[in-house]
Amino acid sequence: MEPRTESLWRATHQLRRFTPLSRDFDTDVVIVGAGISGLTAAVVLARAGRRVALLERDEIAAGETGLTTAHLTEAVDARYRTIAKDFGEDGARLVAQSSRAAIDWIERSGAAHGLDVGFARVPGYLYTEHRFDVDALADELDAAHRAGCAVSWIDDVPLPFTTFGGIQWNHQAQVHPIAYVEALVGEALTCGVRIHDRTRVVEVTDGEPCLVKTDHGELHARDVFVAAHVPINNRVLLLTKIAAYRSYAIAAESSATMPPALFWDTASPYHYTRSATIDGRAYVVIGGEDHRTGGDADTEQHYQRLVAYAHERFGVANDRFRWSGQIVEPVDGLPYIGLNASSGHVYVATGYAGNGMTFGTLAGMIVGDQIVGHANPYADLYKATRIKPIASAADYVAENVAFPAHLVKDRLTSLGNEAGPPDNLAAGEGGIFAGEDGKVAVSRSREGALRAVSAVCTHLGCDVAWNRAEQTWDCPCHGSRFSPEGRVINGPAVSDLAPRAIPVTRH
Repeated sequence: MEPRTESLWRATHQLRRFTPLSRDFDTDVVIVGAGISGLTAAVVLARAGRRVALLERDEIAAGETGLTTAHLTEAVDARYRTIAKDFGEDGARLVAQSSRAAIDWIERSGAAHGLDVGFARVPGYLYTEHRFDVDALADELDAAHRAGCAVSWIDDVPLPFTTFGGIQWNHQAQVHPIAYVEALVGEALTCGVRIHDRTRVVEVTDGEPCLVKTDHGELHARDVFVAAHVPINNRVLLLTKIAAYRSYAIAAESSATMPPALFWDTASPYHYTRSATIDGRAYVVIGGEDHRTGGDADTEQHYQRLVAYAHERFGVANDRFRWSGQIVEPVDGLPYIGLNASSGHVYVATGYAGNGMTFGTLAGMIVGDQIVGHANPYADLYKATRIKPIASAADYVAENVAFPAHLVKDRLTSLGNEAGPPDNLAAGEGGIFAGEDGKVAVSRSREGALRAVSAVCTHLGCDVAWNRAEQTWDCPCHGSRFSPEGRVINGPAVSDLAPRAIPVTRH
């Protein structure tokens, strides 16, 4: 049986649809993006009596919230020994406390509606399969303990293969993200939140009031929260502090006994594993194989490697579901949450790395408090305008060299269609060709139809690259992604790729 290119969560739980925006109106707060951050903030604000309009470009949770593997943990991707060095011991303690606060918020919100959202408290294990990593893990254990985490060393990690031990985190959690989103949507509607899907925001202007322009009309609001994973309203400063990566996941039915726990190894790129039982079926969910968005032409190999890993480590013969998501890495290890640069009423949140459910919830809590005027103990640590030179200088240079390098290369590279005409493309393949209006991105659907669009990303002008596994055009500079027909799938781009004529090779 061929695996479905769909997340396990979306395949096993359906969310309601809403109507697009149909008229202009004024409100207290506009939230752009109906994922975990936007929905959390909507509930926080509506509980405080604010009038909230929640806008989603596609459908509810159609973005990264539906593509997570939903590990809820204080064992953040940025190791505590690094956080303590860069943000101090107090900063490390705040990271641990804020992560626990977000998990507690999810637990309370899921339970409040009496719905089965698949929430369960489970242990988490950061482990190694290599003896040479043991000393580094021992250092991380000490740093996590100083940060206030309930951690201990374990020699025998409960996995069906050999390890050299690891760190056990107690009282972590997992959840079915789409079922949980349903609970949040229910509370948001009960509190009076207006939700409009299939409404694309094309411009956000700070002011008194703020102006939000969409493809279906305009809204005025006192405050705006751009909760769109990658903000669409900060084209330069914030985008130089983050980098987009693809991360892959598979879900396979498994008859082997898989303990209810979260697992993360020390490989590079690392693997993350959990179990899930849905409708009486037991699954093992494995993720990993991260790489810079648009930076790998052979994206199918990442699924193949995950399947091989699952077979070797867990005895799984094949996968039923496979999907990938966009991870946004911050240069100094922590998310950027709060007022946008030079803004008085526009808030942003991004850079959750591999902790999207936890940090996304925290972002909604922090921004909700800031808009209402409540002090939040974590706001200063995560503020979006911070610059940590010691923490981020090397990563800042490493990540941002990609943009000018790609831009210069793209502008200087001419195409003569050396690979032959677009007609030579096989089903499911894509390539960049020379056309009368410049470079043209041509792909052939798996059914055989050719599609052609401009090859220049509408964000800042880099050339897009074909992602065969996902059948998308991906920008290697800032992570924008487009459908074969040019429709925006991931920001920061807000405009589609323009249609182009299919190039003809003249002999």
